[in-house]
Amino acid sequence: MLNVAILVSGGGTNLEAILTAKDEGLLLNANISIVISNKRDAYALKRAEMHGIKSLYLSKDGFEDSLIKALEDEEVSLIVLAGFLKILSANFVKLYENKIINVHPSLIPSFCGKGYYGLKVHEEALKRGVKLTGATVHYVNEIPDGGKILLQKAVAVMVGDTPEILQKRVMEEAEWHILPQAIDIISKE
Repeated sequence: MLNVAILVSGGGTNLEAILTAKDEGLLLNANISIVISNKRDAYALKRAEMHGIKSLYLSKDGFEDSLIKALEDEEVSLIVLAGFLKILSANFVKLYENKIINVHPSLIPSFCGKGYYGLKVHEEALKRGVKLTGATVHYVNEIPDGGKILLQKAVAVMVGDTPEILQKRVMEEAEWHILPQAIDIISKE
């Protein structure tokens, strides 16, 4: 069984998609051991508690040292960044090489890298006039959104889309599907 830690900063909709997949029997080889946030008031922590999963807030001071201890305590083998809005240091990433995945709300290499997160990604996609966008699950390395791609799913951009509407469609049609799928693939390796 693969012990998984989910790192979050906000509401936890991607976390909820993972937990739903688990409840539906789609993640048979993965155990969601702990949910960790860098934001004390992240609703994702509440979501974890409602599912009986250990949740932990870690403050900015000594964040990575505390994170390493929590991961070791839970014997975590895979770290999933699910709406986690903090860049991890190169040293941390190297320590967990090929053990960290992230979901990004675009088809990498488009609209990615430092500064591209949240609505900014969708604003840029609409500004550029792309007809397809989507989401990517990739391994994390020291370059933001620069690691090896595991899965991608395309989503159509519709006439009249706003960044908020497009963001919701990308989450519902792509992120919420490929993130649990990636965890399942890794758990079977």
